[in-house]
Amino acid sequence: MSETITGTTTEEPTATAPNEFTQAELGWEAWLEPLPLEELTERHYAGLVDKGRANSPYFRLLVRDPDILGARTRTDNDIFYNEKGGLTRALRELSATAASRTNGCIFCASVHSRFASHHSKRPEDVQRLLDDGTAAQQGDPQWRAVIDASVALTRIPDEFGASDVRALREAGLDDVAIIDAINGAAFFNWANRLMLSLGEPTPPKS
Repeated sequence: MSETITGTTTEEPTATAPNEFTQAELGWEAWLEPLPLEELTERHYAGLVDKGRANSPYFRLLVRDPDILGARTRTDNDIFYNEKGGLTRALRELSATAASRTNGCIFCASVHSRFASHHSKRPEDVQRLLDDGTAAQQGDPQWRAVIDASVALTRIPDEFGASDVRALREAGLDDVAIIDAINGAAFFNWANRLMLSLGEPTPPKS
């Protein structure tokens, strides 16, 4: 069943959407129509930043406003890929995973948990976070501090404060690393809500 709103067809969620957190490579289906590949212009590709993102229905939906998508993607890239200092890539991905696990974004959690596993070489610890939740035991104090800070920022942003920053510092993070942890969780507080409102995950391709 579908309905048309202002000329755009929206689809009801499918019954096969994944309903548990996983590190598997999921698909994603938009409820609004992504821009067809053949209609992408040079301006759209500039907004995508990475041309490979044209293969994603999520980014082809967002690229309907290429200027905003371009700003969003450059922000994303700087938060997660700029390793000139601060937090390790593994812990940046962990902050995104913890925020996505808290928000219930199965797709984002799957993507960033895979990155966290790859960069940390600790897939069992990442899977424990997915299976048992953000309160699951983590022996590494930096992992514990980054997860807790990400959860606090996600649940009630206005209540994130000095005690959360102090816990990150006591775990051995300097000011730049603390900013990276906050940025990773804050970005995915926004990104999760956008993705959850525009579509749904689909099962891995067989």
